[in-house]
Amino acid sequence: MRSLIISRRWVIALLAAVVVAVPAMVVSSARAAHVAVRAAAAASPIKHVVVLYLENQSFDSVLGFWCDHHPARCPDGGMPHTVKLANGAAVTPSDDPDVVPVVGHKVIDQKEAMDRGKMDGWYRIGGCKPPKYTCISGYKPSQEPNATALASRFTISDKFFSLADSPSFGGHLDIVTSSLDGFVGNLPRRVPGVKTGHGWGCDSDTAAPWSAGPGQPRKSVPACIPDPSLKVPNGGAFRPTPVAFKPTIMDELSKAHDSWKLYTGTCTDELTQPNGLLFCRQSTGGYLWAMCPVIAQCLYTQSATHTEPTPKVVSDAANGNLPAFSIVTPGGPESEHNGFSMTAGDDFVGKVAKAIMNGPQWHSTVLFITWDDCGCFYDQVPPPSAPDGKQEGPRLPLVMVSPYARPSHTDTTSSSLASILAFTEHNFGLPALGVNDAQANDLSGAFNYHQAPLKPIRMVNRPVPRGDHIIWSQGKQDT
Repeated sequence: MRSLIISRRWVIALLAAVVVAVPAMVVSSARAAHVAVRAAAAASPIKHVVVLYLENQSFDSVLGFWCDHHPARCPDGGMPHTVKLANGAAVTPSDDPDVVPVVGHKVIDQKEAMDRGKMDGWYRIGGCKPPKYTCISGYKPSQEPNATALASRFTISDKFFSLADSPSFGGHLDIVTSSLDGFVGNLPRRVPGVKTGHGWGCDSDTAAPWSAGPGQPRKSVPACIPDPSLKVPNGGAFRPTPVAFKPTIMDELSKAHDSWKLYTGTCTDELTQPNGLLFCRQSTGGYLWAMCPVIAQCLYTQSATHTEPTPKVVSDAANGNLPAFSIVTPGGPESEHNGFSMTAGDDFVGKVAKAIMNGPQWHSTVLFITWDDCGCFYDQVPPPSAPDGKQEGPRLPLVMVSPYARPSHTDTTSSSLASILAFTEHNFGLPALGVNDAQANDLSGAFNYHQAPLKPIRMVNRPVPRGDHIIWSQGKQDT
């Protein structure tokens, strides 16, 4: 596969040189390069990319204690015996209860925790104050047997970071656009005097902080990436907005006639208003984290045919109906969000992985299991800067499950959420969305397409511990 990817990059680089040297050949060269890239991609055995996108955990909170038992897999070490903080405290990391602790993870929380790369400001986060230091904690392998079994057998990355230091709103944009399109990343909020719908996108009539560029003031604008080509006011936003149109990985796939789906929460009562704008009056719980509604083009032209309720991914995988690309965002108790059961989340990981591994498309599928932001739980590795110059956020777990994943392997090349986009683009011969995915490590080192295909492993399903109190209100929070 490395040779395939090198050849595709060589074609693109050669095209760039031709464009500069011989402008008259631009059109024909572009057509030839596109054909060559698609032909190279066709040689890949991977025909289905599935992203299971969970909520609010760091690498150390999910895999830190597992690393203690697998030191050869974790070059940066396992969960430290003692975490030294800038306030002078020396904290022993604790075991988390089944219900994920409620910890702050807004942009400011993540910045404070990282403390310019010193990774010693965690005590400044809401919910992690002394003397408990709740966020300096993690889960033992016995509390997440499916995730750790997959990590043990297949490939993990120990240098995988969120693309920006933002909570779920930003993370869910990054995974489909490779940038925040000017949004800061914090969760949208209601606008005084404006009736608020369900979710957090164009049909919610909520607003989120946005800036035109570095050093520019922040504004509260509709939580919506508009599309001026739509025949609705403001490109789909509930009021005029300075936000620019931004294409998504779904747009790339559609142009290439590759199938895709978003398995996610849905709006169950979508009202078309007199001006043509949509307004969501009722929804399933996971609609809060649905990414399609934030993008007007997706909401208005693609959602009806490309979105499915989250549980549908299990039957689609079992019956061989997976599309070329899909993102799965579990809602509510299965998300591993703060306030929800880790057992329920790990059970869902097991259901999805089992359906894929035992389904008819196993030999042509890669399952990326990752989380959208840190939650914000302790991690020890300083994040780098993204190619666009912005600070990446705390390290996230990434487990890569495929017959062609290197067995019991750790990929140590720095990567980010944009790397999943880069893998998808290179695999299917698609153009990059922007600088972040164009320059991202595409995770090709995690796979060996010439090895004997790995076999499925056993997943388990456990009852949620009796007496667990799930904090349902946290499903509406990112604080």
